[in-house]
Amino acid sequence: MKTSQDPRHLRRIRIVEQLFAQSFQSSAATDTEAHMILDHCKSSLDKIIESAAPEWPLPKIAKIDLAILRLAAYEMVVEKQVPPKVIIDEAIELAKTYGNDNSSKFINGVLGTILKI
Repeated sequence: MKTSQDPRHLRRIRIVEQLFAQSFQSSAATDTEAHMILDHCKSSLDKIIESAAPEWPLPKIAKIDLAILRLAAYEMVVEKQVPPKVIIDEAIELAKTYGNDNSSKFINGVLGTILKI
């Protein structure tokens, strides 16, 4: 059972915070994991997110939602170490904590579509 002090959950929070900060200031400090995610965003992750949410161009997606989507998509498409359902559940929990009222539904839909790709 996941707890709020689970190291994997805390790691995801730290990475989402860094990805979110990076969306405002490109010189924001990032650790190795966040830096790898940002590198993959340029090459493939953002294209995957755009194809999963065609009505929502990246600039229109809330920055916190985009940070959560990038982390989850990276874990699903690149790392492939955690079952997709766990990744989606974690992303939804992060969206409920940090996003707006509709973030969790939006993220669930986008990640569900990515899972089918």
